[in-house]
Formats: sequence, C-alpha cells, structure tokens
Amino acid sequence: MEFQIQKETAATVVAVIGRMDAVTAPEYEKKLAGMMDEGEKNFIIDFGKLDYISSAGLRALLMTGKRVKSLGGLMLLANIGGAVKDVFAISGFGTIFPMHDTVQSALGAAEE
Repeated sequence: MEFQIQKETAATVVAVIGRMDAVTAPEYEKKLAGMMDEGEKNFIIDFGKLDYISSAGLRALLMTGKRVKSLGGLMLLANIGGAVKDVFAISGFGTIFPMHDTVQSALGAAEE
C-alpha cells in the first residue's frame, strides 16, 4: 500500500493506493496517527486507487475515524468504487462516514 498526501486549506487529502488488509492496515493507522500527532484533524480519504479492503482495513478506518472525531475533526471518504464500494455497502460503512463521489466534492463539504 502507498499513500499520496496533499494538504489543502480545508483538509488533508490522503490517497490510499493498493490494498488495505491485515498486513497493510496498521501502516494506514500509523500514517494518520502521525499526522494527527502533528496537529492535522480534517482528512479526506481518497479511495480512487484502492483495489481491495478487508475487515482489518475497515477496522483501521473505524479506529482512525474515532480518533479524528475525538479531536473535533472530520473524516470524509471519496472516490469509492468497484469491489471497495461493494464492501462498504455490505458492511454499512456508508452510514458511518460521509461518502463523496469526488475529492472536490469532499473538499467542498469540508469547507462548509
């Protein structure tokens, strides 16, 4: 799994590339925890290049989302498609996190 980080005015965009599973999910948690430790609290997670997410990946999202919320921040999800979208629909994660079709749409929501 790889990350591309882009700081915008309203939020930090974190593009997750590859697979988020039991092996890589801790890397995601560590990456976001480090950014939160540095004062970041608003995130847009871009799943446009995420090929697969397992239950461990869903857990990592939930844990980081809870920490973001405890900091008074927000975590929005964007560009969810394919098999990842199916997993989100089946698991009900679409009701837990605000989901947007594009990063631009999520940035607009973060600015409100």
